Amino acid sequence: MPEFDLVIRGGTVVTASDTVRADVGVRDGLIVALGTDLAPGQTNVDAGGLLVMPGGIDSHVHLAQPAFGGPAMADDFESGTRSAIAGGNTTVLPFALQPRGASLRSSVVDYHKEADGKSYCDYGFHLIISDPTSTVLGQELPSLVDDGYSSFKVFMTYDDLVLNDRQILDVFDCARGCGALVMVHCEGYDAIRFMTEKLEQAGKKAPYYHAVSRPESVEREAAHRAISHAELTDVPIMIVHVSGREAMEQLRWAQQKGLKVYGETCPQYIALTADDLKGLNMDEIGGKYVCSPPPRDHASWDAIWEGITTGVFQTFSSDHCPFYYEGTQGKLNPKARTSFKWVPNGIPGVAIRMQVLFSEGVVKERISLNQFVALTSTNHAKMYGLYPRKGSIAPGFDADIVLWDPNRKETIRQELMHHGADYTPYEGMAVTGWPVMTILRGRKVMEEGKILGEPGNGAFLKRGLSPFAKPARDSQPAYA
Repeated sequence: MPEFDLVIRGGTVVTASDTVRADVGVRDGLIVALGTDLAPGQTNVDAGGLLVMPGGIDSHVHLAQPAFGGPAMADDFESGTRSAIAGGNTTVLPFALQPRGASLRSSVVDYHKEADGKSYCDYGFHLIISDPTSTVLGQELPSLVDDGYSSFKVFMTYDDLVLNDRQILDVFDCARGCGALVMVHCEGYDAIRFMTEKLEQAGKKAPYYHAVSRPESVEREAAHRAISHAELTDVPIMIVHVSGREAMEQLRWAQQKGLKVYGETCPQYIALTADDLKGLNMDEIGGKYVCSPPPRDHASWDAIWEGITTGVFQTFSSDHCPFYYEGTQGKLNPKARTSFKWVPNGIPGVAIRMQVLFSEGVVKERISLNQFVALTSTNHAKMYGLYPRKGSIAPGFDADIVLWDPNRKETIRQELMHHGADYTPYEGMAVTGWPVMTILRGRKVMEEGKILGEPGNGAFLKRGLSPFAKPARDSQPAYA
């Protein structure tokens, strides 16, 4: 019998810390050897001229989430994870959402039913807390953290999800007690409602005004408030999908002060602008780009790159939140035509996250190959309790690997996405660098755009506590 089930030969292995020419030997789904001239495997892959990197980990995706009476999400676990592996990802972390009035534990059980037997890649769950009752905070949440759901998200906006300041403080306090990491969607609810009403009264209802209703000040204020609450309770937080300079500088201020505040940004904030929401003559086409926070301007791109290159942001995620464009269940549904506030809020992106960052970052020499791996895989694994099982190429890690052609030029097109949505907001964008093979635990699941895996290949991941979620040693909240 061959010593290895799979050997990847002649590629350039890239991790968050090293770049080296080496063969990679895989046995029983694990990486077991790195070296030169490894013995032949049962299967051998020639990676000459390619980068051999850890499979992408997208720690912020939305799949099969409840619609709250609105249009249904375009991706379930089957289509969404199929798109993920097409884009070089081997792990995704979507959200089990607690509807108001529902048990958090039962919401997790229901979400497992959406995922069981359907995923093409490995997955774990974050939790979304919309109703932090005494039972949720005193019993359900600590128990779920012990069971491997070690991160959860709170919202500072949206009618069905928003928490007030006292609720946020209670959730942060609970997180400190059980060692969980809190993700925060930072936009001010009342300011958005005020702006939306004013714009509608002025007859400004086209999709473009979605961005006007959520200016940077709304994100900046909420980010500062979340940071202040985290400082008060002495709990680490991750501020997600940061869109521009004002919120980015709030994170940098907190980090320079020594607070455990982490940051995430996304492709839409280095590749799209608010002008995309204008469409043609303020028509509905702009609805394709409606997401929150909205894309801003080219100066904001520069600010995001400043945050990426200086380490303000630890992760680069897609915030994949797919809806259809056409039809009664899409962004063009009859209600959405009456006002921007009814346009389904989110865009697809899990299939192109890595390509956009590579093309705009590595190819344009803004970041190194090692930074690219950290931002798309390693830091996600470390932040969310998956390391050292996931996120690197070394003996003992799962053999989750993407083979990447750094010189391949492609134009992003809908037919390459493999998702459930009927469009991509990045249509026509030219990129350099493309995944040519995705390997999940030693098994080829995508090659040259062809999906080789099957629903059910992906396994649920019980995650450990994040090392980033531990408060500073000997630190105490202000009330201690």
